[in-house]
Amino acid sequence: MKTLFAAALLAATAAGFSAANAMPAGPVSGPAVDVIQVAGGCGPGFHRGPYGGCRANRGRVVVVRPPVVRKCRYWGPGRRVCRTWW
Repeated sequence: MKTLFAAALLAATAAGFSAANAMPAGPVSGPAVDVIQVAGGCGPGFHRGPYGGCRANRGRVVVVRPPVVRKCRYWGPGRRVCRTWW
């Protein structure tokens, strides 16, 4: 009985060591990422430089304001009403 118990213990130990793997058999899928990073977090028209700062992609970004169109009505001498919403 002692030899049977020793043989079973030895077989279980050997089976336990052989089941250990250094690398899993299949790929481990990570959680789904809902955030997509665009341009390293610098915004449109910029990218990360060699030291981690944001740099412009092509020269400077110039924002041109649209021209303001005023419609004025002339009501008699010295009276003119300008409104920009009509």
